Formats: sequence, structure tokens, C-alpha cells
Amino acid sequence: MFTGIVEELGTVAAVERSAGAGVLTVACSTVVAGARVGDSISVNGCCLTITRLESTPGFRCDLMGETLSRTALGALMPGAPVNLERALRADSRLGGHLVQGHVDGVGEVLAVEAREQWTTMRVSLPAALAPYVVDKGSITIDGTSLTVTATEQDAFSVGLIPHTLAVTVLGQRRMGDAVNLEVDIIAKYVERLLRGGGASVYRIEE
Repeated sequence: MFTGIVEELGTVAAVERSAGAGVLTVACSTVVAGARVGDSISVNGCCLTITRLESTPGFRCDLMGETLSRTALGALMPGAPVNLERALRADSRLGGHLVQGHVDGVGEVLAVEAREQWTTMRVSLPAALAPYVVDKGSITIDGTSLTVTATEQDAFSVGLIPHTLAVTVLGQRRMGDAVNLEVDIIAKYVERLLRGGGASVYRIEE
């Protein structure tokens, strides 16, 4: 579980691809402090498992075919920046919103409009995700927790303050770039309950 508050901008050191799978090596320092093999790391919003710690410092993780086909990680090249976040500790503040690191779909940056005090980014929205995206609701773009400022039938917009642009990969996103999207998990659970006619009531017999 993550919060969508990016801790560090890492750099892709290497990407190895073979037989529909891959290995990603990321150079970084903050998120590997105290890390161990088997720990979870959010890389551009995708929950990955550390398979090896590097001395550079950094870490290596495996990319399954499912990950490559359903996220934008397959397009990463050496030198590319990536958003990084360690898994949430039970005693930490929840600064963003509940993020699983399970990418729901890939969107495309349709426009980036710089304003005087913030920047508006408009992103395409896969039809299957549209019911879960609402004005002033939460969404995760490349692992960054953001508030939706406007919705359309097949797109949505977010506002990016200068700090967000400076400390996440969103500051380098341009029109046409692919981005990982994760909608609010609470919205998906609510939909499932309503589709089933409401929650069931269970009685525990003594």
C-alpha cells in the first residue's frame, strides 16, 4: 500500500527484455535506505518487488509480461526519470490517498498548459475507468496522488503546483507521453457493493 506522495526521483540504469518479460534496474538513494530484497517499491505508480540491491546505490526488479503489457513501464529507456515511493508504514501519515500500486490503465497526456501559479495537465481516460473518476476526487498519475479538477467523457484534468512539477516526473511529461493511471480503490469497492445489491450482514454464532 502506498500514498502517492513521491519520495524520490530515480533514474533508469538499465532495462533488459527477453521472451515477454524484463528486468529493470533503477539508480536511487533515498528509497533503498534500509531496504531489503523482497520489499515493495512503487515505480511510476506500479508496485514492484526488489529482487536485488545494487551498490551504485539502487535496486533491480523483475517485470512480468502482464506488467509490460498493462503499464507504461515497458517504454522506459536508460536515463529516464521515475517516481519512487516505499510502501506505507502503519505508523506513517497518509499524506495522499490509498494507493495500491496496481495500475488500472494507461492514459496519454493530451495537453500541458502552464499558468501563472500552477500548470493544468489534461489526460485521456480509458472508457473502463471513466465511472471511477469524478471532480475533486483522487487519482494517481505515474504514482503521484492528485486531485481531479475537471472531467470529460474520455479525459480528465489535474492541477500541478510548481513543487509537484519539480519533484516528480510530471514536470517532464509532454503531450503524447503515456502515463500510468490508478483510480481510487474505494470507488471500485463501492461500485461492487452496489452492483451486488448492498453489503451482506453476517451473524457469528457462539
